[in-house]
Amino acid sequence: MPTDETTMRDRWAAGGMARLTCTDDGAPDFSRAAVLTEADRLARPLGHDANTLLTGRSGTTGRRGHGRVSVGGSSRLLRAADGWIGVTLSRSIDLDSLPALLETSEPIIDPWTALAHAVRVRGASEIVERAQLLGIPAAELRAAAAAPPRLVHKWPRRQRPIDSDLLVVDLSSMWAGPLCGHILAGLGATVVKVESPLRPDGTRAGDPDFFRWMNGLKLPYSADLYADGARLGRLLDVADVVIEASRPRALVQARLDAHSRTGRPGRVWVRITGYGPDHPMRVAFGDDAAVAGGLVGRSPGGPIFCGDAIADPLTGITAAHEVAESLIRGGGEIIDVAMADVAATFAALPAVTDPPRPVEIGEPCPPDLDAPQPLLDAEWVDRLVAARSEPTC
Repeated sequence: MPTDETTMRDRWAAGGMARLTCTDDGAPDFSRAAVLTEADRLARPLGHDANTLLTGRSGTTGRRGHGRVSVGGSSRLLRAADGWIGVTLSRSIDLDSLPALLETSEPIIDPWTALAHAVRVRGASEIVERAQLLGIPAAELRAAAAAPPRLVHKWPRRQRPIDSDLLVVDLSSMWAGPLCGHILAGLGATVVKVESPLRPDGTRAGDPDFFRWMNGLKLPYSADLYADGARLGRLLDVADVVIEASRPRALVQARLDAHSRTGRPGRVWVRITGYGPDHPMRVAFGDDAAVAGGLVGRSPGGPIFCGDAIADPLTGITAAHEVAESLIRGGGEIIDVAMADVAATFAALPAVTDPPRPVEIGEPCPPDLDAPQPLLDAEWVDRLVAARSEPTC
């Protein structure tokens, strides 16, 4: 057996990924061990260990893999009549839309049991297409193809180092976008976390340590897209990097999208979506996007979930890597990063065989949360915007 494959398996086991990619009885799968190695190739130059980025959430929550039930518990891999699909029911609106998906007026007592029964006798594409129309995150297994992020040259180039003078505005929420901002903050950039008081980041409803990990190095900035549009627009106009993961229509209507804002030489604008600009309204979360990309583990009974919502951290790492590369080129670019495409790109890596003998499996470790928190506030950000807005000689 090649030494590099042995090393990949050992790291997959020791760092906890084998605890997150396993059958419901805990039997680990090693087929995706190359994913950790490739993620490390992108993360190491950015000052991070990919294993922590991939397992940190489960390390804080103590959750582990359960085969075709996601680590977070909100997604399932379900067998349809002609294949497999991934479905996420993490929001109340998803549960409210379930009767329409199942075409029933009867009360649904057990959503997952009802869905599994209905899916089993229907085609995968039929279920997924109907779910998409209802805004329910769902995907056929391996529906997406590997593809790099799309780059569009938009503004004049200007090379910038990643230091405290680099102003990053993070409009995103949940995991992928905030992780990109977290990585840039760790490199020394000044990162402003914009959060609407009317619609706070969804991770606030979960483990507080996870929210702190993703956003603790950033400067909090409360602003609503519409009520505070003018103030938020001024912030975006002076930003060197913008991270967004909203439905494009919302930013366009508020005139806070990349094409509506004042050009700034060297700016890098990252747009993170589930399926790219060709499918701007399609909803995706980390687990179902991974299924779309075919990034799943294997078991005798069929596919199992790989890692913890793995398309999220892989997309965050990829986005941060693309920002760093763009800044080296001089920026001036819009970068579209699709979670399903990222998952498919990592899924295309060669599969790794199981170890010839049992190996010791480690536990996911929580990230270091002892880093000092910024002491600056929104008023300081407004003063920075005003200073950057002044014409220079």
